[in-house]
Amino acid sequence: MRRSPAGAVVTGAGRGLGRMLAALLVGRGHRVLVTDIDEEAARTTATGLGPDVLWAGVDVRDETQVDAARDRIAAEAGRLDLWVNNAGVLATGPAWEQAPDVRRLMLEVNALGTVNGTVAAIEAMRGTGGHILNVVSLAGLTPVPGEAVYAASKHAAIGFSLSTLADLRLAGIKEIDISCVCPDGIWTPMLHDRLDDPASALSFSGKLLEPEEVVDAVGKVLDRPRPVTATPAWRGLQVRLADALPSFGLRALPLAVARGRRVQRKMLAKSARRG
Repeated sequence: MRRSPAGAVVTGAGRGLGRMLAALLVGRGHRVLVTDIDEEAARTTATGLGPDVLWAGVDVRDETQVDAARDRIAAEAGRLDLWVNNAGVLATGPAWEQAPDVRRLMLEVNALGTVNGTVAAIEAMRGTGGHILNVVSLAGLTPVPGEAVYAASKHAAIGFSLSTLADLRLAGIKEIDISCVCPDGIWTPMLHDRLDDPASALSFSGKLLEPEEVVDAVGKVLDRPRPVTATPAWRGLQVRLADALPSFGLRALPLAVARGRRVQRKMLAKSARRG
C-alpha cells in the first residue's frame, strides 16, 4: 500500500520548471524544501507556494550544503521520500570556444550536482524507501552539436543514475527508485534567451515543450517510476534510432539544425512584431 507523501526536495526551484515541479509536489501533499543557488529566488518561490513550504540557498556542487538540505527536510517532515535533481546550467558553442570555467560549471552543476543529490537522498531513504527523480534532457541520449559539454554532463547524469539504480538492486535495495526524465527543448526563460543563438538550433528542431507538459510527464513518472522517460516519446525513439546508426545520425544532423534555425528565425520575427 502506498504511503502518504512526506518530505521532498527540489533543486534549482527558484524559477522556471523547478518552481512548477515544487508546486506539483505541494499539490500532492509533500512537505517541500525549495532550493536554489539564488537564495532570494528560493525564498520567493517558497513564499508563493504556501506557509508550510521551506526554502534554502543550496549550491548543488557543494555536498555539505546538499547534505544539510537533506537533513533539514528529514527533520521537518519526519522522513525524506522524494528528491528531484532539477538544477542545471546550459552554455552553447563548440567546446574549444568555451572558457574552462564555463565547461567546468556545466559539468559540476549538471553531473556532480546530480551525484551529490542522489547520494544524499539514498542515505536518507535506506530502510524507509523513496524516489529520486533526475530531470535530464534528450541531450543525455544523443549527440547535440553546439552543446557538446552540456550533452556530456547530461550523458554523465543518465549513466550515473542507471548505474546507481543497478547498484541498489544488486545490493538488495528495492525500496528506492531512480528515474530520469529526458525532455526535448522546453520553452523556459533559459531557452528563450537562446532564440538568436545558432549554436542552440538543435534545441528548436523538435517539439518545443511547454513546461506544463514536462510537469505532466514528471507526475506520471512519480506515479510509476521508470529508469528513463523521453518526452515526447517519439523524439526519444528518434534519437535512439540515430544512436543505433551513428553514421546516419551524424549525416542527418545538419538537416535538423537547419530546421531549428528556421524555427528560431520565425519565433524571433514573431517576438519582434509583438514588441
